[in-house]
Amino acid sequence: MDVLRPPLIRIGGRVYRKNLIQEQAFPREEEEEDFCAGPGDCTDEPCDAFVVEETERGFQCRVEVPSPLYKYIIGKKGETKKRLEAETRTSISIPKPGVEGEIVITGQHRSGVISARTRIDVLLDSFRKKQPFTHFLSFALNQPAIQEKFLQFKEEVLEKCSKDHGVSSSLFQNPAKLHLTLGTLVLLNEREIQKACDLLQRCKEDFVDQITGGQPLTVEVAGVEYMNDDPAMTDVLYAKVQMKDGSDRLQMVADQLVERFVASGLMLKEWDRVKLHATVMNTLFRKDPTEERNHTMTGKSSFKERESFNGQNILKLFENFHFGEVQLDSVRLSQRFSSDASGYYATSGLL
Repeated sequence: MDVLRPPLIRIGGRVYRKNLIQEQAFPREEEEEDFCAGPGDCTDEPCDAFVVEETERGFQCRVEVPSPLYKYIIGKKGETKKRLEAETRTSISIPKPGVEGEIVITGQHRSGVISARTRIDVLLDSFRKKQPFTHFLSFALNQPAIQEKFLQFKEEVLEKCSKDHGVSSSLFQNPAKLHLTLGTLVLLNEREIQKACDLLQRCKEDFVDQITGGQPLTVEVAGVEYMNDDPAMTDVLYAKVQMKDGSDRLQMVADQLVERFVASGLMLKEWDRVKLHATVMNTLFRKDPTEERNHTMTGKSSFKERESFNGQNILKLFENFHFGEVQLDSVRLSQRFSSDASGYYATSGLL
């Protein structure tokens, strides 16, 4: 890294310089990690992005933080918190574990309070990115007709390609959970879930209804494709999804939704455009029959190795397989590792 041109970190509309520091790797679980920004990592200049109140004893700033992230500010044996307080000459009050609330920073000097708040923001941003995703925006593709055709696809693949390397019944998606994933989110408390739900409704008013004309989008699910470079070493096989009328309205809705959620800070930007696809086979499913049948764009897998399968014959034989047509009338904020009465993911919010 060029010392004179350090990388920039954008948090909540603010930009910080990240100076080069020596990081020590701990071979413990994530809960045991300790991280603290060095004295030069963050600027101490006043910033209007958050409120610093003047009190009788000095200054105070409140930070809304989901309780699962408290441990990263506390650190091992409280070392991170102590270091922050010592270096910024502040006092940091953190709610008890599991209790939702605000972290309160107090100090005699405004600059110290701002410095502590800035460093806490950098800490939270760093560790939030390490959390496995909890929710995702999705279009459900589990209509009965689609499920029936998917089961036919599965039966024919196993009949014609079961001798191909790595092909087995455990690779197939749960038909009740067939879906399009638009983007993934890390929502760690009810407040963040509600924020995502509210944003979803604003998107409907701001642009979704205008693009769709207030009518469902008719899409065609047909053909299969693979994710990686070598079809002989396939990890993810997906069905292609496109508008029946040939327009790009579905792509527009997907891209603008993700753009709005990224701008809000609720979602990380991964691609320039959303890849419209419905996972039908995934080698992650092979490892654990109870593993969620959701193509993980981000998040963590408990398995380090995936056994690929040879998808060459499947691609040749089912290149134009027609799964059917679907009326897409809602975008769901779906909860990972969950099921509703229909077998689809539990819905936290709906557009």
